Amino acid sequence: MSNPTVEFFADLAERGHDDRFTNVRGTLRFDVQDEDRVRRWLVEIHDGDLSVSEDSEHEAQTRVCTDQTTFDRIVTGEGSPVSAWLRGRFTIEGSLPLMRVFERMFPGRPGSRDPRQVGHTRMVVPEGPPVTEAAAADTGRRILDGNIFAVTDDRGDMAPTPILPTGLFAFDTRFLSLWHLTVDGQGMHPLSVDDLQYYETRYFLVPGTPLHQVSPTMSVVRQQSITGSLVEELTVLNHRDEPADVHIRIDIGCDFTDVCAIRDRNDRKGNYYAQVEFGQLRLGYQRETFCRETVISSTEPAQIDEGGMAFDVRIEPHQNWSTTLHVETLGQDGRDIRRTLQGRHSRAKHQMRQELDSWLAQAPKLRSEWQTLSATYQRSLVDLAALRYQVLGMQTHLPAAGLPWFMTIFNRDTILTSFQTLPFTPEFAVTTLMLGNQRGKKLNDFQDEEPGKIWHEARLGELSAFDEQPLPLFSAADTTPLWLILLDEYERWTGDAALVRQLEPVARLCLAWIDTYADALGTGYIWYQSRNPAKTFENQCWKSSWDAISYQDGRLPNLPRATCELQGYAYDAKVRCARLARTFWNDPVYADELERGAADLRDRFNRDFWIEDRGYYALALDPDGGQVDALTSNIGHLLWSGIVPADRAQRLAQHLTGNRLFSGWGIRTLATDARRYNPVGYHTGSVWPFDNALIAWGLRTYGLAREAALIADAIIDASQYFQNRLPEAFAGYDREQTKYPVEYPHACRPHAMSAGSTLLLLRALLGLDPRGDHLKVEPALPSHIGRLELLDIPGKWGRIDAFGRGRIDIAPPERQA
Repeated sequence: MSNPTVEFFADLAERGHDDRFTNVRGTLRFDVQDEDRVRRWLVEIHDGDLSVSEDSEHEAQTRVCTDQTTFDRIVTGEGSPVSAWLRGRFTIEGSLPLMRVFERMFPGRPGSRDPRQVGHTRMVVPEGPPVTEAAAADTGRRILDGNIFAVTDDRGDMAPTPILPTGLFAFDTRFLSLWHLTVDGQGMHPLSVDDLQYYETRYFLVPGTPLHQVSPTMSVVRQQSITGSLVEELTVLNHRDEPADVHIRIDIGCDFTDVCAIRDRNDRKGNYYAQVEFGQLRLGYQRETFCRETVISSTEPAQIDEGGMAFDVRIEPHQNWSTTLHVETLGQDGRDIRRTLQGRHSRAKHQMRQELDSWLAQAPKLRSEWQTLSATYQRSLVDLAALRYQVLGMQTHLPAAGLPWFMTIFNRDTILTSFQTLPFTPEFAVTTLMLGNQRGKKLNDFQDEEPGKIWHEARLGELSAFDEQPLPLFSAADTTPLWLILLDEYERWTGDAALVRQLEPVARLCLAWIDTYADALGTGYIWYQSRNPAKTFENQCWKSSWDAISYQDGRLPNLPRATCELQGYAYDAKVRCARLARTFWNDPVYADELERGAADLRDRFNRDFWIEDRGYYALALDPDGGQVDALTSNIGHLLWSGIVPADRAQRLAQHLTGNRLFSGWGIRTLATDARRYNPVGYHTGSVWPFDNALIAWGLRTYGLAREAALIADAIIDASQYFQNRLPEAFAGYDREQTKYPVEYPHACRPHAMSAGSTLLLLRALLGLDPRGDHLKVEPALPSHIGRLELLDIPGKWGRIDAFGRGRIDIAPPERQA
């Protein structure tokens, strides 16, 4: 009878050496429960050499405990070690990074195949617009610490809704779905809300509905904070001249829904339970070995039932009563979920304040006569600090993509945020680049994985634990060239040659992916078509919504598709890596090859994508080589990449700042005369700050300073209407129609790429660009800004200051009086 676990270790021992473990040293012990006994294997790795011994009880750097059924599934490709770990079936003690390296030995799922063998898909266009739920007003209050966050209404309450994910969330699971305060049976009416810090908010409330000229006799103050989990300091004040007997209740509920399933309303497959014990309310969800629990306690005695807790108190005249409520989020081992998944403890508020102060102190100091710019810069730095969280198996941090829907790693967002913030907070880039070690290693249809491809998304909720959602997901065609661009840009700013040399093998595999697996049709372009359409996005570029890639007349092209900006990224990646090969990898032959490949790509691209009679590049090519002719913001990314000939740059700039694309608040994703244009369409007419920032920087690289200043000014001016916190996107209505930018329904805020946009726009205004061991500063500021100073800009030169004064008239011709 076959025994996959035994065969796996026997094959490993027979192999003796594996080049995938070059420069890796460490020991791993696998304790596998086989019915009534535990079988042990010790694996020693030394610069690629492998040795395996059975029944060893020697200590190892990494110890894995699992059962044979689970390990059989992993070594046959039917299961994932990370999914099993989330279910509690695969525990890891010691060095998690070493285990992540060893995962290279596990096979892909059966049936995976080369993407170039997948046929073209003809699109069925829906008749009419998709049916969507009416957008509700997004008034949610948000506090967070990395990927643990709470969303409440203006009263501090939480109630489940499929539109806005209110509740307490941690690691893609909702740990509180109901949190409702009443005093003497009356709900709260909000008076004022103070957002004290990104991790703390205070609510001033009165019970019931206030009446005109009738003073409330009681008020309530709720102060909520996230310090690893949720803490609420609740105070009830009696304004009467006599004692008040008060009944205070908090209704509590938990649905433990995976954040990806909130809008799906699927039936749950596990069981719920509630326990009242030791003065605490314990609410839980169990599905096989996957367990999540929420434990609520109070510093004051409470009457606790399975639906909440209550307090009957007497408050003396003009006195108050207080309690502190603690909400703990626990994993299957009964420990704080953050400690379970990250090995990290919660922190006190003063520690978080110190961390924030240290973060802000290390960033360059901005002095500007334009108050909106100063406030938005400060808000962006704070948002980036708020979104930081510790990556699994690493001691460093990355920003989550955006609250509430994307509080995890989205590598496209992470890479672009790291690029934007390099002149200000370069530490993001190091961690992002190190994630390249987890690139694709095999063909895996379920995950859309391919050798050399950089993964895109990693979720840690119930769906991933049971392989109902890919973990990680590789369904992005742009992450790989963007990673290569970041590698070069990082060295240009920091001079860290050691990291560039360390990541050379990864970079070569990424470049190979561009020329092989990415080129699904053999035409020399990056194409995309998912091999798991049921679990992934149809469009694998940054405009990932189903209707984002269309012809001018609204038709959708067949798959695979080759969008224009992907080719620009590939060109830029090859040019940049040619420099790295020649300067750091000691391989001038490879550098020449990359430069020839880049030049050939540039020539073909400018032949195949350029629409001469319209003066812009096609959004994409369809599988027959036809031009997808809609006018979009994607053409601005081509300027950033450098693939555009100088004599065409001005024509693109005219389109980008013309009335069809430029709203007055920023560049729209899709031109107003396109059939699918919608000012509140996610990728079909809205304005994205990060999109505009990359375009502004691209314009600066072509010497189009006035156009870059126009875009930077518009986006920063818009920020003041969002409390200086740039959202993920806002509506594309023309500025002449609205006195202020209109919110996009349910845009993420804070949003990492939008926060980073402020920094990249500031770089564009000052013309900051590394040149060898020096920093080039070439200011081009709108005239109304006045004087601007950016002090202590970090780089290979140490720290340097940049100064500028507004001298450019940015009023577009069609808007001048």
